[in-house]
Amino acid sequence: MNRRSFLRSSAVFGAGAAALAASLKPLLELKDFTSMEQFLQKYYKEMTPEDMQRVLTRIENEVERQYGVRPQVRDLKPMGGVEFVYALNLTRCIGCRKCVHACVAENNQSRSPEIQYIRVLKMPHGSLDIEKSAHDYNPEQVPEKGFFYMPVQCQQCKNPPCVKVCPVHATWQESDGITVIDYDWCIGCRYCMAACPYGARRFNFTQPSIPQDRLNPEMAYLGNRPRKMGVTEKCHFCIQRTRTGRYPACLEVCPAGARKFGNILDPESEVSKILTTKRVFIQLKEELGTSPRFFYYFDV
Repeated sequence: MNRRSFLRSSAVFGAGAAALAASLKPLLELKDFTSMEQFLQKYYKEMTPEDMQRVLTRIENEVERQYGVRPQVRDLKPMGGVEFVYALNLTRCIGCRKCVHACVAENNQSRSPEIQYIRVLKMPHGSLDIEKSAHDYNPEQVPEKGFFYMPVQCQQCKNPPCVKVCPVHATWQESDGITVIDYDWCIGCRYCMAACPYGARRFNFTQPSIPQDRLNPEMAYLGNRPRKMGVTEKCHFCIQRTRTGRYPACLEVCPAGARKFGNILDPESEVSKILTTKRVFIQLKEELGTSPRFFYYFDV
């Protein structure tokens, strides 16, 4: 039985408080819910501002108890007139993986086992076949002669197959183009992982571990707040940063300036000019009809 069917059953609503608590106990333990309040939480799109404020306060209290750090958790909404896209210059990327580690630090990803949203693929020159790539390279120095590097993460598709298969609507696409996940609503079925052609989603098979001194206290409900065992997660374009006018962490740390990010609806934005002036740009697996908002290009 999942949470939604449980709450819809008439027996639950007719039970007394003691019977309800007794009925909930095994389900709370099974799904690692921290409280009855979390179990009874409304669906994200149905919450009032007052409902959301109570949820944010609960999350802040839970994080403080677990890590000894009081975070600021916000529910950041999409900005009007914005559609975010990413453009990555494959000519400039040197394969240093600084973007990978900056993403982990910014987004409170588990360190043990370490979860990474970004995979950097080492590609032989003259080929765009990712089946010929390697992501476990470890040379003394990068870049290596004869190769270029292609970072891959969530492509923020306009037509996301992951959204279509979620049986409880725990993942959806917002008006600014970002596909988000509500970790409190995810039931861990992993259908979204099977549907994603980019291998962009990660699953918490064990309880995520984050050292106390490495916790980023600036959090968003649909972004980088700590997750629990049994839910999926992925890149969300650093929603806690980009919806406040900042760049994603991976872009800021790139030493080669290979990453560009911005509003495609603004013709004066850097990403708009790149996609209208560069002669070569690539969308991964565009033949699938997913229409990624993540573009790759070369200096030509």
